[in-house]
Amino acid sequence: MTRPVCLISGGSAGIGAACAVLAAKKGYDILLNYRSDAHSAQAIKDQAEANGARVVCVQGDVSLPEDVTRIYEVLDAEFGALHALVNNAGIVAPKAKLVDIDHARLVKMFAVNVVGSMMMAKEAALRLGAGGSIINISSAAARIGSGNQYVDYAASKGAIDTFTKGLSDELAPKGVRVMAVRPGLIETDIHAKGGEPGRAQRLAHMVPMERTGSALEIANAVLWLMSDEASYITGSTLDVTGGR
Repeated sequence: MTRPVCLISGGSAGIGAACAVLAAKKGYDILLNYRSDAHSAQAIKDQAEANGARVVCVQGDVSLPEDVTRIYEVLDAEFGALHALVNNAGIVAPKAKLVDIDHARLVKMFAVNVVGSMMMAKEAALRLGAGGSIINISSAAARIGSGNQYVDYAASKGAIDTFTKGLSDELAPKGVRVMAVRPGLIETDIHAKGGEPGRAQRLAHMVPMERTGSALEIANAVLWLMSDEASYITGSTLDVTGGR
């Protein structure tokens, strides 16, 4: 039987990488997008292929419309179909209060995290049929607000939550489901990219479960939402936060 096809943006590390390996185990072939780390993307490709998937890597910055077009051109040429999008690509910037954040940082944050995600979802919506799904990766920051830390990142993820509900209403008549997952304090390198490599462990005491989460725990939620077991779930946002 033909394996379903999953497109994962930002798939070379962290949550995206965990989703790729788990999707391979669950029977998907994968178009793996990455922005700059070709070496890590190849390593994830190797892991996914070892679990039975056909994997094609494609470089692209989701904030650039020409790159989004090219990503989907590769998808069409290599697979000719799409069954799920894991809309994962995103950025964070060093901790700062709003009064210290300049216009350029805000534009970049929203270009990647919001506009890029919406454009990736737009192209997916043109291709997905009944039974297809889009899983947007949000963040618990959308609820918490992340004042004095990452208020711009939090605001961008709040936009993703709203977008998830709106797009789900648009696509539900086609039988396409749209959900979001809000990770909490997860052990990935996004904290280092934000200038605080030890942040997750430092804040673990604030989590009711008194521990950080793993990228695999997020991937488990994503792949469940993509599955037929979640066939009556759309427009929802699932917190995977240890209770935080």
